[in-house]
Amino acid sequence: MPPVLHSPVLDTLGRRITGGDLPAGTVLTLDGIGSEFDVSRTVAREAMRLLEGLGMVRSGPRVGIVVLPHDAWNVLDPRVIAWRLDGPGRAAQLRSLTELRQAVEPLAAAGAARGASAAVRDELVVTAARLRELGESGQGDGARFLELDIRMHELLLRNSGNELFSALADVVAVVISGRIHLGLMPAYPVPEALDAHEEVARAVAAGDDLAAEEAMARIVREVRGALTADARRVTDRA
Repeated sequence: MPPVLHSPVLDTLGRRITGGDLPAGTVLTLDGIGSEFDVSRTVAREAMRLLEGLGMVRSGPRVGIVVLPHDAWNVLDPRVIAWRLDGPGRAAQLRSLTELRQAVEPLAAAGAARGASAAVRDELVVTAARLRELGESGQGDGARFLELDIRMHELLLRNSGNELFSALADVVAVVISGRIHLGLMPAYPVPEALDAHEEVARAVAAGDDLAAEEAMARIVREVRGALTADARRVTDRA
């Protein structure tokens, strides 16, 4: 089934479920979905199959398709995260994901310092230098800065030597992007953050796991502190 056919249906229903418009216990039908979105039963069934794979609905004989409570959801799936960040609970979701980053990313940086290849170490140094160049230029190339920021964190997670950390690379990418899209990033990166990214890269390149861990800890502490400050002045949008 081509993704273009079921994605609008999937995204709309996913946002409704995560946003509470379709609370746990709500019963859906293929006919109802087909009628609302003007799609075939095949497309509606495919969307339901994907939601079921995410733990968001359950189908069965005589009960139809039932929306499940959030504790059944695959909350680390990037699609679920994106839907939650797009809903009324976005601030709480971003906060919990940032706490996950705080627990994982310093250890991932330390692992990369111990085991990353020479090519990865070199790419980290180049990426951190480019982040500083873009961050200090004032040219407003936010898309490129975001791309490089995500790439650096992805490199650290995927080269940490821990397969569970590696599996979180897409999650962290969604979280970093989420801060941008929600307007929770400063117009220009703070110098301390640019310094810390370069320190992480240099420490990994040098094989200094303790320095890499501490520098990454400073990065995620800064993120958490910024979110706490934003929470005092920004309320969740409906």
